[in-house]
Amino acid sequence: MPSISTIVAAVFGALAVAGAAYFVIAIWAAKRWQRERSRKKRGDFAPPVSILRSLKGLDPHMYLAFRSHCVLDYEEYEVLFGVSDPNEPALELVRKVQEEFPQRRLRMVHCPEVLGLNGKVSNLAQMLPQARHEYIVINDSDIVVPHDYLRSVMAPLATAGVGMVTALYRGIAGKTLGSRLEALGLSADFMGGVLAARALQSIRFALGGTIATSKTVLAAIGGLEQLADYLSDDYELGSRTAAAGYRVALADTVVETSVPDYRFRDFWAHQTRWARTVKACRPAEYFGLIVSFALIWGALAVLAAPHAWWTWLVLLVAAVARMVSAVVVGRGVMDDPQVLRDLWLVPLRDLIGLAIWLASFAGREVEWRGQRFKLRGGKLEKA
Repeated sequence: MPSISTIVAAVFGALAVAGAAYFVIAIWAAKRWQRERSRKKRGDFAPPVSILRSLKGLDPHMYLAFRSHCVLDYEEYEVLFGVSDPNEPALELVRKVQEEFPQRRLRMVHCPEVLGLNGKVSNLAQMLPQARHEYIVINDSDIVVPHDYLRSVMAPLATAGVGMVTALYRGIAGKTLGSRLEALGLSADFMGGVLAARALQSIRFALGGTIATSKTVLAAIGGLEQLADYLSDDYELGSRTAAAGYRVALADTVVETSVPDYRFRDFWAHQTRWARTVKACRPAEYFGLIVSFALIWGALAVLAAPHAWWTWLVLLVAAVARMVSAVVVGRGVMDDPQVLRDLWLVPLRDLIGLAIWLASFAGREVEWRGQRFKLRGGKLEKA
């Protein structure tokens, strides 16, 4: 009869092997996406677009983000900046970019109503009627975009049945360890999961870095007002669009988001909020993330049965699959130069990630913009 240590090692080993298989799928999905992207032709679909950006507080690289939306290679578009507070500090940056680019249609929209606990969605719902154009792009206030951004996100909407387009995003890391760990997790971990989901079952969600759609589609899914109490508004928009019979497509571009110089407590709070949000929205898939900690499971298998040769083999396979996936997705697809620099942090990122995954089951509270809430079915409730 096998010893307890051997049984424990076998359990950890099985999880590590399953995780290695998951990373192989992520590598395959990334390579498939690269091939498809290289064959894509964007065509000439370039309708007028209204870009909606809800503002609250100041983010790192915020002016760079604003400016990137003023130098786009696109004929007709406008950018609306929505604020609930007329004294919002980010408005100073909006005025600055208006002075630098007087030829651009840049408008500030005051959003005085409180439609729900999600202030961003509350603002967006009030901005939408002010948008001049049928096609809408929503992205976070700190998103930096390339020159061909609008051409990229509009192109899939020319295909019949596509109702929404989203885009991958990488993080611009700050100087702290927490900032670097989060940026690494985005490029080398999270986006691999997005590509795997796309390859295996199609995308039925959207990412907050980019949501391109139309007023017609937004009306068909019930409008933005219904999402004013949801923390995961990007997920809900994609999910409801797919449920309404539209396809959600992935644009052939990558945008950037700024990652603050987190102290460890702030990093933990942000990651826990993200984890509990995903758990509330997609509980089965979230539980399945247990295999994504293959490197840790492999190491635990070795610790449980260090004299068994197969535990070392399992650890080796898990480590190779994890690192190759990080490089193929993070460097190959995301074109993130930080990934190779911080590759040595992957084991630490996975160890902390496992701790956060376990902690996410210990409650429903999240911290967001300095306030504490409870999550119920993805909806925010005051704690």
